[in-house]
Amino acid sequence: MDSSGLPAPPGVDDRWLVSDRLGHQMIRLMRAVERAKAGADAPDGVERAAYVLLARLVLDGPRRSNALAESVHSDPSTVSRQVAGLVRAGLVERRPDPEDGRATLLAPTAEGLRVFQANRDRRNREIGALTAHWDEADRCRLAELLERLATDIERHHAPAPPPVLAPEAS
Repeated sequence: MDSSGLPAPPGVDDRWLVSDRLGHQMIRLMRAVERAKAGADAPDGVERAAYVLLARLVLDGPRRSNALAESVHSDPSTVSRQVAGLVRAGLVERRPDPEDGRATLLAPTAEGLRVFQANRDRRNREIGALTAHWDEADRCRLAELLERLATDIERHHAPAPPPVLAPEAS
């Protein structure tokens, strides 16, 4: 039987069945997270996609808009629109790039840091409450496995590096 209780297709092995179970549980998890997000207020009025940008700037430090877009696997024009909202809200500021005076770096403001920390604290308390009955070793193992899965997904879906061109023969 597969994870839906249906007979497994002919010729599948245990690895396929475990992958099917994992896929089913990932869908359940994503739906549960989406339901929880739908019922929660946006952090300090910041739309969720923009909040991800604020978090990256806090955790990774100031960066150019294109580098920020790349780090969150998003389109630069979308990131530009979301950053404009963060700037208007006083959570992110534009600073001159010390390496190139024509360019700007995006950086969290003191208010941006406060908003990030308040929401990080709220998230961590909620996860702590949800898993309070878990053994600490299980909590740590889940964090390790989720990190590994996220890394593998990012690697699998990373854009291919540009081809290396052979030098022209003279």
